Amino acid sequence: MIYDRLAKGYDKSLAPFEKRFLAKWREETLSLLPENVNLLEIGAGTGLNFRFYPKCKHSVASEISCKMLRFAKEKNLNEKLSLVQTDAQILPFAANSFDAAFATLVFCAIPNPEKAFEELRRVVRKNGKIILLEHIRPKGLLGYFFDFLNIFTVRLIEDHFNRDTAKIAENSGLKILEVRKKAFGIVNLIICENKMERELQFATEKQLFDKINYIK
Repeated sequence: MIYDRLAKGYDKSLAPFEKRFLAKWREETLSLLPENVNLLEIGAGTGLNFRFYPKCKHSVASEISCKMLRFAKEKNLNEKLSLVQTDAQILPFAANSFDAAFATLVFCAIPNPEKAFEELRRVVRKNGKIILLEHIRPKGLLGYFFDFLNIFTVRLIEDHFNRDTAKIAENSGLKILEVRKKAFGIVNLIICENKMERELQFATEKQLFDKINYIK
């Protein structure tokens, strides 16, 4: 697991970018989420978003890397926030468990983003908000440079630099409400709505918290 190896130095490596622009973008992303809901974060990493969480009935920060979650646990001062080790492509939650969900700089690293979006559509109720902050393949000549970078980033850190995440989300059935471009279009803040049409069984509170690998 590449992110287990990166966990120890992750915050330090991002610190200059957090100070200059990333923290501001995280805050903007989470400000778009509704309050007093059941909220899911995909790919919580070391918990850099925790300080920007809205007030929630309950929130779940999911992350595939156990070592990342160990650092996230140190940042978790919210008794209504649970940490769960899981793969975004196979979420352990019942259908319609959450009112909203979000991810920041995550879908570039998911092997099958279509499967992850399918799972998000399943666990987020119909018309629920899904907010994404993702780096993407920019348009123009810069896009070709990102195609070149992608050859190395996939091999070294399993990060896809040339994905069109908004398009993948739309093709997966999400309704794109707005795309806010950052850094010359290299980063997109993508505001989506879950337009799930098929009937899904609503989760009970017991179903939501059964058989889940919580980090104690």
